[in-house]
Amino acid sequence: MQRQKSFENGRCTLYLVPTPIGNLNEMTPRAIEVLNSVDVIACEDTRTSGTLLKHFGIRKKLIACQNFNEANSAKGIAALLEQGLNVALISDAGYPLISDPGQRVVDEVTSAGYNVVPLSGPNAMLNALVASGLIVQPFVFIGFLPASVSECRTKLQTYRDYPMTMVFYEAPHRIVKMLSTVLEVLGDRKCCIAREITKIHEEFLRGTVSELLEAMKEEARGEMVVIIEGKTGETVISEDTIRETVGKYLAQGMRTSSAVKEAAKELGLNKNRVYDLVHEKEDEAV
Repeated sequence: MQRQKSFENGRCTLYLVPTPIGNLNEMTPRAIEVLNSVDVIACEDTRTSGTLLKHFGIRKKLIACQNFNEANSAKGIAALLEQGLNVALISDAGYPLISDPGQRVVDEVTSAGYNVVPLSGPNAMLNALVASGLIVQPFVFIGFLPASVSECRTKLQTYRDYPMTMVFYEAPHRIVKMLSTVLEVLGDRKCCIAREITKIHEEFLRGTVSELLEAMKEEARGEMVVIIEGKTGETVISEDTIRETVGKYLAQGMRTSSAVKEAAKELGLNKNRVYDLVHEKEDEAV
């Protein structure tokens, strides 16, 4: 697991700075402050960004980060951070990574252990998503899951096969229960929790669901955005979960063969795998 305390660890930082989609007066004071404070600004088009920066009296070194050169740009930006420089990434208009370059840059920078700090945008979901280190596009915004564990489980089952990144909101007093249910239904996927976004205690926790669950058992505070990777192959589901699911159907009076079939369907697993596991347990009991 990687823990990023954005403003407390003293590491160099890549700032993701949204720019106005039209009216330049929508540029925020914080965005202007950050662009004035960094050492280098990475942008799609130096001419377009040069006009924006000139409007606000910002004079900084500009480097190009475009779709066709993003792989090399990502390594170059990581090298600048390694040299002790802070970098801002901006789009021609809009939010970096949202239909604009930046995914490879964030991947490279987070893997190297440097900070990635998003600026508002008036939406915590976008801030968390672009700095999560997970695939940004496509994504689906889900928001809060039901408070009831059974309802939460049912809802998550409908998302289990989604191939896109999923974004949730969660409260600190519910986060352990929510992650436990995610682990049960979706398996141990890559995950990021962002909390206290834009505040002094802003923090990003990146790892697997199980790693973040243990971290949240120790300390859970602040409203959270939870980003979970989409299905990338066969999801890892624990043997205990498989047995519990079969047991649920057996308790409803089903024969073992029918219970296995329904459990396999619910969990998205091969029926033979579930059948073998159930009979393996029966053999151990004998």
